Parts: sequence; C-alpha cells; structure tokens
Amino acid sequence: MKPSGGGLQKAVADRGGLKRVRCLNSRKDPVVFLEVEVESDAAQPTWTYRLGFKGEGKANNRITIDSEEVWQGEQSVLGRPDDADRKDPERLTQTSLEQINANVDFRALAHFLSSITYLHLVPQLLKFSDQIGGNQLERDPFGQGFLLRVADTNEKTRNARLRRIQEALGKVVPQFKELRFNRDKVSGHPHIEANFAHWRVNGSWQREDQFSDGTLRLLGLLWSLMEGESLLLLEEPELSLNEDIVKMLPRLIRRVQRLSKSSRQVLLTTHSEALLSDQSIGAESVIRLMPSAEGTQIAPASTEEKTMLESGFSVGEVLLAAVKPKSVEQLELAIN
Repeated sequence: MKPSGGGLQKAVADRGGLKRVRCLNSRKDPVVFLEVEVESDAAQPTWTYRLGFKGEGKANNRITIDSEEVWQGEQSVLGRPDDADRKDPERLTQTSLEQINANVDFRALAHFLSSITYLHLVPQLLKFSDQIGGNQLERDPFGQGFLLRVADTNEKTRNARLRRIQEALGKVVPQFKELRFNRDKVSGHPHIEANFAHWRVNGSWQREDQFSDGTLRLLGLLWSLMEGESLLLLEEPELSLNEDIVKMLPRLIRRVQRLSKSSRQVLLTTHSEALLSDQSIGAESVIRLMPSAEGTQIAPASTEEKTMLESGFSVGEVLLAAVKPKSVEQLELAIN
C-alpha cells in the first residue's frame, strides 16, 4: 500500500523474497498468511482483511495469491480467487487491495493501511544529514528527512506543535527553556533550535546537531504523535533516553495526545522494565511475545500473573520476567 506502488511483488522483494518472509519453522505449507482487523468506530462493523500468498513455482517464481478476502462485519466484500482469476491466472500476481479500480468497495481500509507510520528515529542521520546525503527511504522510517517534514508544515500548525513539545521537553530535559524553527540564512536549510539556560542571562541557542541523541529521539516521537491520525508504530522508543525519562514516556504520550486535535493509536515494542513500570499500563494493553523452538508465540498473562498485577506490581515487574532468556546467565561464561 505504499504511495510509490509496487504492491505485493515489491513488498515481498523488499524484504528479501519469500524465503525471508516465511516462518523459519514452516515445513510443508508454502503459504504465508496475514490477517488484519480494523475497527474505525465502535458503531461500525469491523473490517477484516486476509491474504495468503506463495511462490509461483516456475522459473521466475513470482509471488501469487492463494487467497484474498475482505469482510465488513459478517458481510463478504471480496473473495479470491474468483472466476476471473481462474480464467486469467496473471491476475493473481496482484492484490485487489493495491489496485484503485479493485478496492473501491473497501477503500477506507486501503487508505488506513497506507497511512500507517513506522518510526525508529536514528539521531545520527538527522545530525549529519548534510554530510551523509544519499537516498531517503520512502516514508522516512529513520527520520532522515524529519526537518523537511517540519519545514513543510503550515506555520501556524508547526508553531503550535513546537509549543506543545516545548512544554513537554521542559519537564524532562535539564536547563531546557525554549524551542523554535529557523532556516539557515545562507543555505536555506531548516533547523530546530533550543535555548538552554546557563550562567548567561539569555541562555544559549543550540541546533539539532548539538542535541543529545535522546533529545532528538524524544523530539521526533512527540512530533509524530501530533502529525497524523493513523496508527503509529514505534520501535524501542526508550533507546538513548535516561531511565527516569523512560518511566515518564507513557504519560508524555498520553499528555501530547490530549493536547492534540486527534490522537493516534500507538503500538510500540520495548524491552524496558522502566517504561512498563507505569502503573496505568494494564496486562490488556500488552502483547507478550515468547520465543520458542517452534517460533514466536503470543503469551497472555497467567492467572498467577494477573493476581500479582492486581496486588500492585507493574507490568514490567511481572510480564518481562517470563521473556528473559533462560541461559542469559551463561553468556559471560561463554565469552570467557
């Protein structure tokens, strides 16, 4: 569903082909199966999208659709393969989801999937963007073009967002006073500048290349929360951040969402007990992924764990213990 197109064939190719997408533990069944459920409004039926695909089995081994279904509640909107697919198997190299003419009956679902944002801001790409140059990945998942997105935002909206971020950062970044957008008078390149209080009366203005990695990551995270209405995927937002700030992340996210006109659903991955120490995070908000000999399993909280959570223990204290590698204590011995 990327705006540049490519659809199913490019999506699989970008990930290294079918052998990289398939589960390592799969044996006989060659079909990769995906299922997505989207609830846009409690009063509206839930959208369900199912896709199964596999290799063609011929010389070029293109990806072909084994099944594609769209449901809105209990009503079937799409079912493939259909008679047209059986008459013309070439059709099975493209999903109906990726085709404008074919997704007209479920375009709301297509728009939602195409608007999902993934962010794993890499501070060095932002600090040294002028020196690094090069190609920028579509959707900019690593924040290389973050400053350009800020610059392209309507001035009134941009200033309002920066004020909210300024208020949030002022509570967690030492000596932080003020945040502003500026352009280099010579090159015209956009910059974000922050004023830090010190012994001088007016403090000191610094540009983004002087910010700490943690400040940059936090800045990108807070901006992304206000940048759209669709699902936001964050990968390990605790990286580079002080542990006390990590503990505040859930509250910061909620605060920014309350201050924004619309709040995004946020899914994040984390290994941080500090982040999960927030008492407002319940077991129902956490999906625990457990590695096993037969692949990764989803493990809900056990009865004993639920009792511990009800007794006042945090999700981090209870649920993270179970995903700790059993042989981690042997790592030091193995190195020696």
